[in-house]
Amino acid sequence: MNQTYALVPQPVSVKQGEGFFQCRGVPVISGDSIFKNEIDTVSAQFRADWERCGCADNTGGAAGKIFCKKEDMKEEAYRLLITQDAVTVSAGSGAGIYNGLQSLRQMFLGGCDEAVSIPCGEIEDRPRFGWRGLMLDCSRYFYSVEFIKKLIDTLSLHHINVFHWHLTDDQGWRLPIKEYPLLIEIGSKRREHRLSGRFSGGFYTEDDIRDVIAFATARHVEVVPEVDFPGHASAILAAYPGLGCTGGPYQVEDRFGIFEDVLCAGNDGIFDLAAAAFDTLARLFPSAYVHIGGDEVRFNNWNECPKCKKRLAETGLKTPQELQSWITVRLAKMLAERGKTAIGWDEVLEDTGQYKLPKNVVVQSWRGREGGIKASGLGHRVIMSSSKDGCYLDYRHSPDPEEIGQRWGKSTVFQGYSMDPITPEMTAEQAALVLGGQANLWSELIYAGKIAEYMIFPRICAIAESLWTAKEAKNFEDFKRRLPIHQERLDRLGILQYRGNLEG
Repeated sequence: MNQTYALVPQPVSVKQGEGFFQCRGVPVISGDSIFKNEIDTVSAQFRADWERCGCADNTGGAAGKIFCKKEDMKEEAYRLLITQDAVTVSAGSGAGIYNGLQSLRQMFLGGCDEAVSIPCGEIEDRPRFGWRGLMLDCSRYFYSVEFIKKLIDTLSLHHINVFHWHLTDDQGWRLPIKEYPLLIEIGSKRREHRLSGRFSGGFYTEDDIRDVIAFATARHVEVVPEVDFPGHASAILAAYPGLGCTGGPYQVEDRFGIFEDVLCAGNDGIFDLAAAAFDTLARLFPSAYVHIGGDEVRFNNWNECPKCKKRLAETGLKTPQELQSWITVRLAKMLAERGKTAIGWDEVLEDTGQYKLPKNVVVQSWRGREGGIKASGLGHRVIMSSSKDGCYLDYRHSPDPEEIGQRWGKSTVFQGYSMDPITPEMTAEQAALVLGGQANLWSELIYAGKIAEYMIFPRICAIAESLWTAKEAKNFEDFKRRLPIHQERLDRLGILQYRGNLEG
């Protein structure tokens, strides 16, 4: 493997030439007018990078020249031609140009001192999977817009192109719904034991959401929102207790875990809430997808609730568990009417005897690979994010008892690098339904952005390569040689990182 550029993820092809491209100060980017957004965005990144490094902006004169050129290529693919006089980035789309410029940005971050010197050569690159994501849980702990934007910018440096925004859970509702104002007046705050029982929390305004989406869109990162139904509903029930089976009392949970109180399957009001939430999401989020959760639902209340028993009789279902599939089908249809596609955690595959999961619902497999194998066998598109394959970044980096993270698991850099969304059990038809993969950071223990950075990096670097780089080109030993160079770049961006045992 070629170590000259030490890029992460590893490109398809790297050919080194003779000589060096050199520049002093922030490089000047120009090119075809259709790439104005990418040119403006990356020019601003370069200026910020140079400023972080404490270097002068000597743009002009000795500044390096970068040209962006349209060429017939697949979406997200790019070519970098580095000569002594200039760098040419070629691609067929803005996403491809952006990816090429981010690879170049990595090289500059490796040495944005008084002068930058990059070996001449040619790089050709394209992704293996189209869905390369990270989920951030902003319910258990509320992260600022500034931190989210910093994270998205750094993710895009690694060609991560999906930001899954977990906005609701038992510990907080973060999305304003004008028809349901108590969701943020009551549902966005909880008692915080870490702060001696004081209330903490927050929510994102519509302007905040538009700001994050605009920032991400400029970096070719798709923002996929999640609102969790019908479980993980304590924040909803604290605000609107009539939507539960027992009527309460409820509270926004200050504990972590899985709770018995869920939305009442026999109450039509839960669909009024869902409709208002989906209308808001459809208006604010351009993504084609909305994640509806569907995980870890407890059914004991449904088994006792008169309204749920009546619903069972009306629908002809036999068990409370089957009510979840009935709810999922209805929610998916509501989203489809709004031009959106539902994503659900792999529990949505269960108890679907009478109410089959609509084929267009995407299944995110988190409890292992089995959900993805089953879903693709049934004709569903799949996102792999198995907690057993290094994708859960709330787990400890290693078994070291001094490491922060959940005690019931570890997710090493090696595990993340080794994950493959396509399993040996899948047929070619099933493999074609795999969109890609995703890492998830649940935030029960991650109460600050700096801790989140430590949990995410460098594991997301390994996962990015596992999702971008062709399977036959992956080489963990080579990745380990490149990683220290890459971590110095992330240091320049002010990212706090784990630097321990990569293999656990």
